[in-house]
Amino acid sequence: MGDHDHYTDAHIRAVLKSVKTVAIIGASANTVRPSFFVAQYMAAKGYELYPINPGQAGKPIAGAMTYATLADVPVAVDMVDIFRKPEALPGIVREIIALETLPKVVWLQLGIRDDAIAAALEMAGITVIQNRCPKIEYARLCGEIGWTGFNRRTISSKKPKLAKGFQHYSLDGE
Repeated sequence: MGDHDHYTDAHIRAVLKSVKTVAIIGASANTVRPSFFVAQYMAAKGYELYPINPGQAGKPIAGAMTYATLADVPVAVDMVDIFRKPEALPGIVREIIALETLPKVVWLQLGIRDDAIAAALEMAGITVIQNRCPKIEYARLCGEIGWTGFNRRTISSKKPKLAKGFQHYSLDGE
């Protein structure tokens, strides 16, 4: 079982670079919900999104067609990002384990942590990240935001001073 109290930057960077297709369980069409702007951000960074929301199935969320269940997604997804309450995790894990092709990664959003669920997923060969947001981690690792202010519940979006030339943000640091 992985160390879910501490994730190295190298580990998070490797996870984010290893995935291309992302299912977002609990995606919302409400543009002020975190799941919407995470979906929008991930799409802007080149990830292929598959929002999961039974009430929005067949409609677009953040420009991507929405599906009722994970099993309805027409492709194997690399990562499942979960925006649901912890009580919903057992059912979601059953749905994930029942897939013909398992995802490489299951990502539990900020405020969601369940070590027993993580252990079950890891026993199936799935990498688990808990209590983190892929949008925040991506932005932090590529220099778009820093951790300054996180302990005060304020996120700093102050960009670093730029050298001459074009500034490009990527996980590669290039």
